[in-house]
Amino acid sequence: MSQETIKLAPGEFLLHEGDQSTEMYYLISGTLNVIKRKGDKTATIGSIIAGELVGEMSFLDREPRCATVQALSECTLIVIPNENFEDNLSKMPKWFRALISTLLDRLRRANVRIKI
Repeated sequence: MSQETIKLAPGEFLLHEGDQSTEMYYLISGTLNVIKRKGDKTATIGSIIAGELVGEMSFLDREPRCATVQALSECTLIVIPNENFEDNLSKMPKWFRALISTLLDRLRRANVRIKI
C-alpha cells in the first residue's frame, strides 16, 4: 500500500480548530505551529517538528480538532487514514482502550483550560 504525502508552504494551514477529520499526519520535514483560538484572540501554544504526529487526538476519538495547525516552514507530511484502525484497536485489551480514552479525555480538558 503506497502512502500519500502532502506538502505545505510556509503559512499554509494543515487543519483548523473545530474541523472534523478521519486522518492524522506524520511530519517528515519542516516545522508546524499549533495555534489555539479563544474569541478574537489567538496564541501559538506549541510546535511540531519532523518525526512527530499531528492530529492524533481527533483521529483516535473522532472529536473535532482542538487546535489549528499552520506551516512555519516548508513541510512534507504522510497522510495516515483511519481505515482499519478501529478494527485493530478493537483487538487490543480493554485496559489499553481505556488508557487511550482516559489520556485523550485528560488532554482535551487541559486544552480547554489553556489561557490565551
